[in-house]
Amino acid sequence: MRALTLFLFFTLSLGYGQKNTPKDYFTHPLDIPLAVSGTFGELRSNHFHSGLDLKTEGREGLNVYASAAGTVTRIKISHHGYGKAIYIAHPNGYTTVYAHLQKFSPTIEAYIKKRQYAKESYEIELFPKSGSLTLKQGDIIGLSGNTGGSGGPHLHFEIRDSKARPMNPLSFGVKVADTKKPTINGLWVYSLDEKAHVNQSQTPSKLRLTPQEDGSFKAEKITAFGKIGVGVSTIDQQNLANNKNGIYSIVTEVNGNQNFSLEMNKFSFSETRYINRLIDYSHYKKNRNRITKLFIENNNPLSIYKNKVDKGVITIEDSLSYALKVMVKDFKNNTTIIDIPVQGKSVKEISKPEIPKTEDLVKSNENWTYHSGIFDLFIPKGSLYEDAYLDIKVKGDTIKIHEDEIPLHKNMTVVFDVSNYSESDRKKLFIGRINYKKEPYYFRTYRKGNRFSARTRTFGTYSLFEDRENPTIVPVNVSDKKWMSKATHLKIKIHDAKSGVDSYRATINGKFVLMEYDYKTGMLVYDFNDKIITDTENKFKLIVLDNVGNSTTFETIFFRKP
Repeated sequence: MRALTLFLFFTLSLGYGQKNTPKDYFTHPLDIPLAVSGTFGELRSNHFHSGLDLKTEGREGLNVYASAAGTVTRIKISHHGYGKAIYIAHPNGYTTVYAHLQKFSPTIEAYIKKRQYAKESYEIELFPKSGSLTLKQGDIIGLSGNTGGSGGPHLHFEIRDSKARPMNPLSFGVKVADTKKPTINGLWVYSLDEKAHVNQSQTPSKLRLTPQEDGSFKAEKITAFGKIGVGVSTIDQQNLANNKNGIYSIVTEVNGNQNFSLEMNKFSFSETRYINRLIDYSHYKKNRNRITKLFIENNNPLSIYKNKVDKGVITIEDSLSYALKVMVKDFKNNTTIIDIPVQGKSVKEISKPEIPKTEDLVKSNENWTYHSGIFDLFIPKGSLYEDAYLDIKVKGDTIKIHEDEIPLHKNMTVVFDVSNYSESDRKKLFIGRINYKKEPYYFRTYRKGNRFSARTRTFGTYSLFEDRENPTIVPVNVSDKKWMSKATHLKIKIHDAKSGVDSYRATINGKFVLMEYDYKTGMLVYDFNDKIITDTENKFKLIVLDNVGNSTTFETIFFRKP
């Protein structure tokens, strides 16, 4: 009974503590003024940004500190994504994440290297036993870097709650200098029912904005009727960086009454792909400009919405005047306001956009299958946010599945019948999507008998491609019979022009050696501090495989004082 009482007390205390976000528990993970190149909740491709991207003065190697005392619960090292990342659980129930690291502290590095060598793999995911790797607040956990999918040197920093939901670090007292108001790039108005219109049209209307002396904007006056919605394209910037970052909050009002708001405080990873329902996806794909829709359509369960009257949809009645207001805010409450005057006016003749209809209507709440020639296509229910006509064309070994202007929430499966190919030819085939450069982008190809398949969440043109070219291996600082006593690292560049590099394995004198791989540069690096070498004369061997099994082997002998 006493144990149960203590458990309940701890659980309630944890819940209460997480409900009341601590403002002084976490310290900054860097010892330089924080300049932000990416904000929490920022709109990214198919996801919200789950932390703060902290600039590191354009260089790698800055000390990264534990923001609070805790224990390391997870370490993940991968070629893509977060690169080298470490997760620290804290006594108050929160977890901090530090990603794109160059390297870890000596103790943590030794712990990882031992397991990488045991697994003979650079990519690894570890879950240290409780208490085996403990840290005090301010302990150095590693050095900042540019590993994984990072587009430049920086530290990605997250704070997650007890349910692994990322939260805005600024809510915890992390301080970033910011006196700049958000920037407005454009404002759009949408007609949301069959009778609605804006300026006698149902095509989304971009409104002309006039800057005011106080920094606000006034939109051109519109006539409208029925159910309409507003969308805004906006970015925010902080004082120490010129990066175009995401905003914190958007609020709309109708005649002085709030009818919609969203805030970037917290979300779950399970909902992050619904960003494609938040934005005008088609507009983004055509114009590379994200419009945030300030109304909630069906099949949109995002938790970022706060106050919402009629899901943010505004009903305009005939002959009435309306004053709409959009307020875009950053975390420091710097605010940019847009005023939109609206006159209600019902008209009989409305210009409606033409919706091309095809034989292939896919309903969002039903499974859908397609067959033509050598192709089968399966789209599971729940993949589309709304019903859509798809434009599908088949020619030879190529299938064009609409355009990438409609978002897919789940994977569709495209299947190719390859029975017309010989067994030897099939081994060199892969499924690829043709990109804007008219080049194939490799998709993981599943092979089962005469059927090759790929799973994808992107409409576009898919085809079979052949890869008979071996990967290339170019030594950077090693050559035959070279003395390398003064070198700290052995460096090799690898590349595969078609299906891409799948795997590699390096040995010295027959022993596996760990080589870190940066896919962005194609660089493989072995650290001599791993102390695998005990001989003066050393035989280095590297085997690289691409995604269809073509391989290249590179061998050389170098000398080094033990």
